[in-house]
Amino acid sequence: MSTFAVAICREGGRWQCDLLPPAVLDDLEHCIAALRQQPSEGGPVALLNVEDEFFVALRIRPDTSVALMLSDATAAVDWDLARQVAEFLGEDVPDGEDTDEIWPVGDLDLFADLGLPGDEMRMIVDNIELYADEMLAFVAGSLGCGTEFESAVETLSSR
Repeated sequence: MSTFAVAICREGGRWQCDLLPPAVLDDLEHCIAALRQQPSEGGPVALLNVEDEFFVALRIRPDTSVALMLSDATAAVDWDLARQVAEFLGEDVPDGEDTDEIWPVGDLDLFADLGLPGDEMRMIVDNIELYADEMLAFVAGSLGCGTEFESAVETLSSR
């Protein structure tokens, strides 16, 4: 699967998942702007997988604020998108020497009201046996849209 961005929206109590343009993976502001275009009950969500190395979870809250989480702060050393997320969050970007351990940054509770509390999100991102796309499959499943998420991601392999 490698790299993808999926928008997750809920309309009339039903989840819908669609791929976002690949350009959102290069620029956080483009991603936020694209997500703001998605109508959704409770605010639209974007799940971004970058090379199966790390993921970004993004949500536009009903009050229009942005909730954001980066699964691995050390990704900011090598990846522009991860650096943009860390900077948006006001986090220090680790230097190349601080990359022995991985840790998430941002709002681990961004999906708590949708059934995925921060402690469960922490368990997902702390499982070093999983690639980022597998972590996102768990996140989507916890939100109740696992099937729709998998269908959207599967369209990548048919392209």
